[in-house]
Parts: sequence; structure tokens; C-alpha cells
Amino acid sequence: MKKIINPASSAEIMWAYSHWLEIDLTKAQKMLFVTGQIAMDKDWNVVCEGDIEGQTEFVFESIENILKESWASLDDIVKVVIYVKNMENFPKISKIRNKYLANSKPVSTLVEISNTVKKGCDIEIDVIAMK
Repeated sequence: MKKIINPASSAEIMWAYSHWLEIDLTKAQKMLFVTGQIAMDKDWNVVCEGDIEGQTEFVFESIENILKESWASLDDIVKVVIYVKNMENFPKISKIRNKYLANSKPVSTLVEISNTVKKGCDIEIDVIAMK
């Protein structure tokens, strides 16, 4: 069973996507797919513009809140994909990533991109979690 979750605490959905999907694998096992998170508040304002460390912290905190609101924690993340506009920021991003994902140690991808959906957002992160 697939459950689409678009909480009031997140930005309003404007296109054909969901903030996250919860998939029941069995009665005791679920997967959670979290759409790419950027440094944007629920009113579509950029957070920490020009500060990759601040944006990375904001995004991981957003992911942590999403997981808590559903049924999981950062420790349940099995895959993370990080999209960054400037690969030179890798050491700063990696330090923060390692802090948030120290226990889960998920498989991971980090790629450089030309832009995100919101000008001023320099990083986007999506995750898959299992509980």
C-alpha cells in the first residue's frame, strides 16, 4: 500500500509530486521515500542564502523532522543522494552529513548540479528510509 503524505508544515504542493511516500512492505516493515529537500521554508523563502553549511544543516533538520512526523529517524536512512551546486563545498557538506548520518551509514551519492528548483538554494538532499 502506498500512502502519499503532504503535511501542512511543508510548502504547498504546486506540481505532480508528494513530499514523501510511505510504502507498506509487510505489516511490520515500511519504506519512506522523501522528496528532495532544499533550504526553503514553508512560505517558499530561501533559508541561509549563500551559506552552504547553514543550508545543509537546515535540510538535514527538515529531513529529520519529516522522518519523526512519519515513523522513523535518521538512523533508519538506507540511501541518501546529495545534489550540490559547487563541489568545492564537499568538505563542509561532508562534515555535516557525517554528523547527521553517523549511525545509519547509508549508501550515498553526491553529485554536482547546475541549479536547484529555487534560486538561492545551493543543495538538495533526498533519502530513502526503512523501518
